[in-house]
Amino acid sequence: MAKFFEELTDKHRRFIAVQPMFFVATAAAEGRINLSPKGMDTFRVLAPNLVAYLDLMGSGNETAAHLLAANRITFMFCSFGENPLILRIYGSGRSVKPGSMEFEELSAFFPPLEGVRQIFVIDVDSVQTSCGKAVPRIDRLTERRDLVDALAKMSPEEAAEYKARKNSISIDGLPTGLRGAEG
Repeated sequence: MAKFFEELTDKHRRFIAVQPMFFVATAAAEGRINLSPKGMDTFRVLAPNLVAYLDLMGSGNETAAHLLAANRITFMFCSFGENPLILRIYGSGRSVKPGSMEFEELSAFFPPLEGVRQIFVIDVDSVQTSCGKAVPRIDRLTERRDLVDALAKMSPEEAAEYKARKNSISIDGLPTGLRGAEG
């Protein structure tokens, strides 16, 4: 049975802290819905109604475009271990770019990783839990470092060119807020 909460409780925080991955979903009014898996210790609960995640450069930047267009976001954490649980966080958010004072303050909450393009800060509207009894048990999830390793091999010029080419416009043609190579 699903239960709704107005904010993240200490029990929710403990559950989130031990999950090796999470999912983020966003959508503009039109176009594709984006649903992406995330990991690498990039999610933080900053307050009962405030969360953030460190976003790494990738093949697209749909979350930024969708937040600019419609400003709604959902996170999902699910247990793959012994005790089943699904936790969703619903909210609205914004992108904080490198170079700002706020980015410097927020980045202190995260491990240093290659290819950081922004930190998303989300105001939590509500939290939902449900049983998760149909989610399979997976004995071992291990961290994958392929993205960080690939980004570490890029020169700063190559990384800027890739970001400008792949991360400035969404797959539906929406702006992401990253202005080419300098964003």
